[in-house]
Amino acid sequence: MSLQSSVQEDSVSHFRLSRRWFVYSSITFLATFTALYHHSSVQQEQQKKEVYHWLRNIGSYPHRKAIYNQGCTSLVRCASLMATADFFNDPIGDLQKLPTTARASLMHAGEELRRQIVLQQWLQAHGVQHLYRSLTKFGINSLQDICKEKHLSDIQLSKTLGVSDWGLLQAAVSSLPSSNNDLTKVTETTWNSVIIEEKTPWGFGAIFFVSLFVTALTLVGMATTMSQTFLFFDHSTTRKLGCLAYVTGKYLAPQNCKVEFLWSDPEVVGSTLTFTIKFFQRNGRAYPICNEDNFLVEITQGTNKIACSVELGGQEPSDANKACVQFSVRHAGEYKISVLLGVVHIRGSPFIKHFLPGPPEPQKTGFVHHCSTVVCTEGLPYQLFIELRDQYNNLCVVEAAADPSDEFSVDIVETNTGRPVHAPFRWECHPQSSRIGLILKLDKEGCYRATVFYCGAALRNGDFHIIVLNRGDACLVQKNVAKKSHNIWYEARLISVDGQRLPKSKKVYCYISPKQLTIREFMLKFIPKRFTTFRLCPSTKFQFQSANNKQESHVLVIDDGCQPQVELVSAERNVIAATFTQFLLKNIGGSETFKDKQDFFYHEVRKLHQKHFHEKLPLRIHREKLLEGSMKTTKSFSLADWCKNFEITFLGEEGVDWGGLRREWFELVCEALFDPENLLFHRFKNDKQGLAHPNPWRPLFLKLKHYEFAGKIVGKCLYESALGSTYRQLVKARFSRSFLAQLIGLRVHYKYFEQDDPDLYVSKIRYILENDVEDMELTFTEEEYDNNGQLVKVVELIPGGSRIQVTSQNKLKYLDALAQYRLANNVKEEVEAFLKGLNELIPDNLLSIFDEYELELLMCGTGHYSIADFKGNHAMTGSSYEFRKVLDWFWTAVSNFTEEEMARLLQFTTGCSQLPPGGFAELNPKFHLVCAPTFGVLPTAHTCFNQLCLPDYDSYQQFESALRFAINEGSEGFGMI
Repeated sequence: MSLQSSVQEDSVSHFRLSRRWFVYSSITFLATFTALYHHSSVQQEQQKKEVYHWLRNIGSYPHRKAIYNQGCTSLVRCASLMATADFFNDPIGDLQKLPTTARASLMHAGEELRRQIVLQQWLQAHGVQHLYRSLTKFGINSLQDICKEKHLSDIQLSKTLGVSDWGLLQAAVSSLPSSNNDLTKVTETTWNSVIIEEKTPWGFGAIFFVSLFVTALTLVGMATTMSQTFLFFDHSTTRKLGCLAYVTGKYLAPQNCKVEFLWSDPEVVGSTLTFTIKFFQRNGRAYPICNEDNFLVEITQGTNKIACSVELGGQEPSDANKACVQFSVRHAGEYKISVLLGVVHIRGSPFIKHFLPGPPEPQKTGFVHHCSTVVCTEGLPYQLFIELRDQYNNLCVVEAAADPSDEFSVDIVETNTGRPVHAPFRWECHPQSSRIGLILKLDKEGCYRATVFYCGAALRNGDFHIIVLNRGDACLVQKNVAKKSHNIWYEARLISVDGQRLPKSKKVYCYISPKQLTIREFMLKFIPKRFTTFRLCPSTKFQFQSANNKQESHVLVIDDGCQPQVELVSAERNVIAATFTQFLLKNIGGSETFKDKQDFFYHEVRKLHQKHFHEKLPLRIHREKLLEGSMKTTKSFSLADWCKNFEITFLGEEGVDWGGLRREWFELVCEALFDPENLLFHRFKNDKQGLAHPNPWRPLFLKLKHYEFAGKIVGKCLYESALGSTYRQLVKARFSRSFLAQLIGLRVHYKYFEQDDPDLYVSKIRYILENDVEDMELTFTEEEYDNNGQLVKVVELIPGGSRIQVTSQNKLKYLDALAQYRLANNVKEEVEAFLKGLNELIPDNLLSIFDEYELELLMCGTGHYSIADFKGNHAMTGSSYEFRKVLDWFWTAVSNFTEEEMARLLQFTTGCSQLPPGGFAELNPKFHLVCAPTFGVLPTAHTCFNQLCLPDYDSYQQFESALRFAINEGSEGFGMI
C-alpha cells in the first residue's frame, strides 16, 4: 500500500471520528440540558405545593398570590421572609393592605414554621427524623418544646415511641444545653445550616453553562481515549489508568452480570440448591472475580438469614468470571436472594424465590390440640383434625380433591380383649386450614386404643385411647362436669397397692372433683377414712388392663408418679375415667402441647387476677441492701399490691423507671435469691454448672420467710409474663430437676440424681444399678458427715431400715428412698415455704398442668445461645471420616435451631435448658460430642458428662430428623397407658 493511500485512509477515518464526536457532544448537551431543566421544574413545583398546603392549614389561602409575588416559593423562604416586618411593608406588594391582625397572624405563622423547620433539621442531624410526626402529636413543635420534655415525664409519649426510639430521643435531648441563651444559639446555628442547604432554583443560564461543562468533559474523555488508543497499543498499560478504564468500559459492571439458578421454581424444600453468577465488564467482556471485589451474597427468609457457601472461579480458565453459591432450604415460603457488588445490586437482584413444603413426615404429622384420651358417645360421630407437616415441620398443602384413605389408615383395638375392631370412619379434606378431618363413629360402648398411620408409619401423636359411653353415661358425665357442687362418687373394689396384691379386696369409693380424685373407705360403714388422693393433672395416668376373669373385667390402675399406684375394679370404670378426663381437659385448655398449655395458663392467670388493676406502685430500694430492702418494702403487700406494676427507684440515683429499672430489679433480686453463692440455695456439684437446690444447711440469718419471698418473686414473674410480651419477666435461675418436680407435686426418684447430683450418680447410683449389691452390705440407711469427714448421724430411709438388707430385688426401692431423703425430705420446709409464696399469685392446679421440663421453660425461658461460643467451647471424641461428616451436619442443624430447640438440646445433653453465666465456656465438663459406634439410631446423651453421642447416618435429612426427634421425644401427655 502506498503512503498516499495510507494518509488518505487516515484522513477519512479522522473525518468519521470527528463526525461521531460532534454527534455525541450534541446528544450529551441536549440530554443534560433537558434533565437539569426538568429536575429544576419538578423541584420548584414540589416546593410550591408545600407552600400551598401550608397556607391552607394556617388560613391564609386567599393571600397566596401576594405571598408568591414576594418570593415565598418554598417553606424555608416563607419562614425566612414572613417572620420580618419588612415583608409586609413592601410598597409594590399587596400585603401592606392587610389588616393588622392578619399581618400579625402571618408573622406568627412564619415564626412557628421556622421553629418547626429547625426542629426537623435538629432531629435529622441526630438520626431521629422519623420521630417528627409522633412528637407533633404531643404538641412538640420546636426545640423549646422538646426541652420541656427533657426530664421525660410524659409516659404516653414513651409508650408511643417505643423503647429503642425513646432511648435515641433521650440521647439526643441530653446534648441540648440547659440555659435559654445557649438554646437560642443552637437554634440560630441550626437555622443557618437550613439556609445554606436551601437549594436555589436553577436559572436558565445556569442550566445552559452546566450542560456545556458536562459536554466538554465528555469530549475530553473521548479525545483522551482516542489519543491513548493511537499512542499505546499495549492494553495492559491502558488498563492501569482509572479514568481511561472507566471511559473504555474496562471495569466490573453490576448491570451486566448474570445469574443462573440451577433449579426450577418453585422448588421443594430439603435439598442443597446451587446458583451461579457470571461477571462481565461494562464493555461486555468477562471479568475475573476475586475476593477483593467486595462481592456479597445474602439470602433471607423474613428476618432469618440463611447460611450459604460461595466458591469463586473454577478449575477451568473459562470459569474465572464465575461464582458458585450453594445453600440449603429447610423452611417453605418466600426467600429473597440479594447479590451485591459493594452496595449495588447486580441486574435483577434481589431475586424472589418460592419453596414448597416436602411430602408429609409421620414423625412430624399429628393431631391438632392433641389429647391422649378421647371421650365420645356410641353411635355419634366424633371429629379429629390432622395437620400434615414435612420432616422440617413445614405445613403441607391439602388439596380438596385428594383422597386421604389412600395414604392414611386407622387401627382400633378393644382394650379389655385385645381384639381388633372394624369401626366405621371417614376422611375429609379442609384445604383452607390445611387440615384433614378424621370422623370416628363407634357403635359399642367400651374402651379402645386407636393408632393412626400415614403410609404405614404411626403419626407423631397418633396413638390414643377412646372411651365410648352410652347415651345415658354420656349425659351423666356432662352433668358431672357442669355441676357447681362437686360431690361425685362411684363404688369400686381395691385389689392392689403399689404392685402388691391384697389378700382380700376392699370396698372403696372414688370421689372426683375438678382438682383431685380421692379414694375413701368407710370404717363401720359410716366413718369415712381417706385412703389416698390423686391430683387431677397430666401426671396422673390411667391404665386399662385386660380382664383376668369375669369378676375383674373392669380393671383400672391409677398412678401419678408421686404415690404408690392403686389397682381398682369398678363397673363404672369408663364413667370414672371419662369424668376425670373431661375435668382434666377443662383444666388444661383442651390440649397437651406446651404452646397450648402455656396460652391457657396465661389466660387463666389473667382471668384469676382480672379484678386487680395493674397500676403503678412505687418501690424505693437501697441498691446496697437490695434483698433486705425489697423484703421489708413488700412485707405488708396484699395480693392486689403484688399484682400492681412495680415502679422502681434506687435511692441516691437519678434514674427514672420506664421499664428498664424494673427489669434490672427483677434480675438483681433473682440473683440475690437463687445464686448459690448467696447460700439460700446451693449446688450438689461444686462448680458454676451446678443446679440451684434449696439449702438445708443455710446460715441462721436466712429464714423460711426468704423462701416465701422467693416464691412470691417467681409468681410475680409468671403473672407479669401473662400480661404480654411488654411486661414479660424471666426468672434468672437454673433450678434442679427434683426441686421443679416438687413444685408440681411429682414424686422424687433416683433418676433425678443424674442431673442434680452427677458426682453421686457416677460414684454410687450407677454402680449400684449396674452391679450386684449382695456383697456391699448395704441397708436402708444413710450416713451423714460433717465438713471434717466425721460421722454425724445415721438416718433410716424407711421405718426399720437399719435391719433391712439391700438386695438386687429391692435396690431400686432403696435408691428411690435415698432420693426421697436427700432431694425431698431434707428440704421439705423450704419447699413448702416457697410454694406458699408462689401459690399466693399462681394456684397449684395451674402449675401442675406442666411437667418439670415445661415448668422450667415457662419460668426461665429459653435464654440466648451463641453458636460461635458453642463452637469455641466444646470437646470432641472421634476422627473418622464418617464422624467428621456427621459433625458438619450437626453444626449445620444447630445453626438453624430456634431458641426453644437449643433449650431442648441443652436439656437433653446437660439436664438444664439454661447455661451458666459464662456461657458454654463454664460448662464443666465441656459439651462433649462423641462418635457412637451405631448406625441409623437416635442420638443418646449422658447428662452427668454433658455428653452427646452421635451415630452415623446415610444423609443429612436422616440425621436432622433423628436429632430433632431425640431432643423432643421425652415429653409425654396425660391419659391412659
